[in-house]
Amino acid sequence: MLEQHGLIGSMGRVGAAGDNAAMESFYSLLQNNVLDREVWATRQQLRMKIVTWIEKTYHRRRKQQELGRMTPVQFEAHLLEQAVALAA
Repeated sequence: MLEQHGLIGSMGRVGAAGDNAAMESFYSLLQNNVLDREVWATRQQLRMKIVTWIEKTYHRRRKQQELGRMTPVQFEAHLLEQAVALAA
């Protein structure tokens, strides 16, 4: 099916599950929140929905324990504030 749609499958090694855990988690969220929600008429429609979901939901609403319960956008803003304060 991948070949039929002009896609390339995973190139990961067998037994390297730890290396793929973050991406597997991301793709699971993407599958549940975008891909399985409707049938897409064109690849462009799907692409736009994925980009919108990543920018509006994944980066701006999803808080992460590793980032001190901040979203990635909040964490980046916090780092920028710290850098500006240290440069002053």
